Amino acid sequence: MNFFNIHVSVLTNEVINYLNPKPNENFIDGTFDGGGHTEVLFQKNGPNGKILGIDADKEILNIATSKFQKEIQEERLILVNDNFKNLKGIIENNCPGWKEKVSGIIFDLGISLWHLEESGRGFSFKKNENLDMRYDKREGLTAQKIINSWPEREIEKILREYGEERYSRKIAGEIIRERKKKAILTTFDLINIVRKAVPRYYKKGYIHPATRTFQALRIAVNRELENLKEALPQSIEILKPKGKLIVVSFHSLEDRIVKFFFKKETQNNRIKILTKKPVRPSDEELKFNPRARSAKLRAAIKI
Repeated sequence: MNFFNIHVSVLTNEVINYLNPKPNENFIDGTFDGGGHTEVLFQKNGPNGKILGIDADKEILNIATSKFQKEIQEERLILVNDNFKNLKGIIENNCPGWKEKVSGIIFDLGISLWHLEESGRGFSFKKNENLDMRYDKREGLTAQKIINSWPEREIEKILREYGEERYSRKIAGEIIRERKKKAILTTFDLINIVRKAVPRYYKKGYIHPATRTFQALRIAVNRELENLKEALPQSIEILKPKGKLIVVSFHSLEDRIVKFFFKKETQNNRIKILTKKPVRPSDEELKFNPRARSAKLRAAIKI
C-alpha cells in the first residue's frame, strides 16, 4: 500500500488559515510524517521560503524524501530525523540563524495511519505484530519491555494515567498473571489478556476494549507527553514576533497540556491565544476522514 495514499493530514485548511503563510517565510513542521501540511505551505511561501521538517521515525522520512525531491534539491526543505523535544538543538545544528525568524510552527500529534497499517510495530490491535510501538527505533524502551518487566503498580499507573482506563488495575493484574506463564510478545497476546480482564459489557462498547491500553503503552514508550511539554516553550523562543504556533491534539491528555501552556504564556504576556475554544473538524472533513473525529486544534501568536 502506498504511504501517501493512506496518510491524510487533519484540519489542513484550518492549519493553513491560522498560519496565514506569506511569500518567502520560513516554517517548521515538527511532526513531518507524510508532509501533508508542508505540501500546502509550499504553495504559499514561495519562491524562497523554507520549511524544516522533523520526524522521529527515519523510515517515514525516507519514504517522504522521494515525494519532496524537488524541494530538497532546491534547499527549500530540510528534513531532520529527530524528536521535536530537541527543537532548539535541531535549529542550531541545521538552520543556524533561524531563531526568532520562524513565521510558524505546526505540531500534529496524531499517530500516522502508516504506523497503524504498514509499520509492523504493533501499534494496531487489528494485526498480530510484535509489541514494539517505537516511533524511533534508536530508543531502547518497547511495549514488550514494559509488559514483561515493569512492576504491576507501574503498569497500572500508565494504563490509568495515559490510557484513562477504568479497568487499569484488573488489566495490570492479568498481565502479571499471564507473563508468569509465558512472555507476552504480540498484539494478539495482549488483546486476549485485556479481554480476560474486563467485564463482558466493556467488550461490546463502541471502541475496542484494548484501545486505551494500546494508547497508554504507545504514550509511555515514546514519552509523548513529556516530549510535548519540552517542545512547547522552545517553540515560543524560536518564533519571530507575530509568529504562530499551531498544535493539533487527539486526546484529552495532550489537549490539556497545550491548553495549560497557552494559558500560562498568555499570563506571562508572551503569546495571544487565537482559538478561544479548540477548533474541531468540519462535518465535511469527517465524511472522508472519520479518524479525524477526535482532533482539536489550538493556535497562538507570539507577542
